[in-house]
Amino acid sequence: MEKSFILKGDICYSKNPVALDCTEQGYLVCVNGLSEGVYRQLPERFAQLPITDCGSCLILPGLTDLHVHAPQYAFRGLGMDLELLDWLNTRTFPEEAKYADPDYALTAYTAFVDDLKRGPNTRACVFATVHVPATVRLMELLEQSGLVTMVGKVNMDRNSIPALGEDTGCSLRDTQAWLKGCAGRYQNTTPILTPRFVPACTDELMRGLGELQSRYRLPVQSHLSENPSEVAWVKELCPEATCYGDAYRRFGLFGGDAPTVMAHCVWTTDQEARLIRESGVYVAHCPQSNTNLTSGIAPVRRYLDTGISVGLGSDIAGGCHSSIFRAMSDAIQVSKLRRRLVDPKEAPLSVEEAFYLGTAGGGGFFGNVGSFAPGYELDALVIDDAPLAAPFPLSIPDRLARVIYLSDDRHIRAKYVRGRALCLAQSFSSRK
Repeated sequence: MEKSFILKGDICYSKNPVALDCTEQGYLVCVNGLSEGVYRQLPERFAQLPITDCGSCLILPGLTDLHVHAPQYAFRGLGMDLELLDWLNTRTFPEEAKYADPDYALTAYTAFVDDLKRGPNTRACVFATVHVPATVRLMELLEQSGLVTMVGKVNMDRNSIPALGEDTGCSLRDTQAWLKGCAGRYQNTTPILTPRFVPACTDELMRGLGELQSRYRLPVQSHLSENPSEVAWVKELCPEATCYGDAYRRFGLFGGDAPTVMAHCVWTTDQEARLIRESGVYVAHCPQSNTNLTSGIAPVRRYLDTGISVGLGSDIAGGCHSSIFRAMSDAIQVSKLRRRLVDPKEAPLSVEEAFYLGTAGGGGFFGNVGSFAPGYELDALVIDDAPLAAPFPLSIPDRLARVIYLSDDRHIRAKYVRGRALCLAQSFSSRK
């Protein structure tokens, strides 16, 4: 069976948010695309499955990016001296307007998808633009890549630039037509409703999107409490809302029957944090973007301690690097700054916690994803960390830490998504 096999090597995944499960020269068993678990000795019932011996490579779960803007990939690294709202108006909106041109969209989105396929991320929640043809082209490219993604046609009918803003009725009609066109078309790529953020969406548009969510039972992605100026703006635009999150909740776009991921959540009040937890909303922590755009440091420790689901996002192009390994190291670093500068009682994130956020933590938004526990969809990375070796022995947890901080795409020897190999180094030995 194509999606049934065994990987042998040094295996590491999160047992829980604070502990790793490490097996030296263990066997990771995949049957029909699902993990059957990790074994020190291979059970006889799996003896007929083909084995790929990965030598001393690390075998890790694939990484999940809970928040990335595909059309912003082309200008990553530019405008990093600006704050959020100025950056949107001078860099982001003019660039996204270019995606009205299908040829430009194909060229730019091909580069984005090629990067994702080479890198360690196996799942992603992706923003497109307001343009339906370009969004469909992006979904086609992602489907061909073998990655598992949720892709959103962006909705925005106010506070944009003329070349990008939508008429409310057209936005809703285009979105419904897009959803009908997506139905049954893809195996690995699914639609997600994407109101850009409250300042860009009128109540009428939000109400219409809520109705579409109820009709199609779709997940939702957007932005929440990213920047102090943005939060103040939402209070002006939505005085009846009790908090920023409530401006989504009032239209059925904030958890409950609408699985929801909200990016950033840097400036949440206690009331809003309770609403996030009670609604089952996921937080996409984007540490590099929050630093680059001077947004602040999200209180991730408080979220974890109070039971809020948290994953990591690259937030290309607010963030410059697509790899969620980079987001892990950034998350640790900014948590240390938050303890020093904001709240000395908030313990910084550990390597184990950051790894969990980038694998099982964010993967949970896709279901049983991001772990090698039995029953999880098997997304896996085979990492050759030999070039990162030290002149002294390293444990598997130490090797994982070095991979998080030091590795890049060159160290990826193989990558599996739902049990399907996207790339496989020829030097591995396989046997029956």
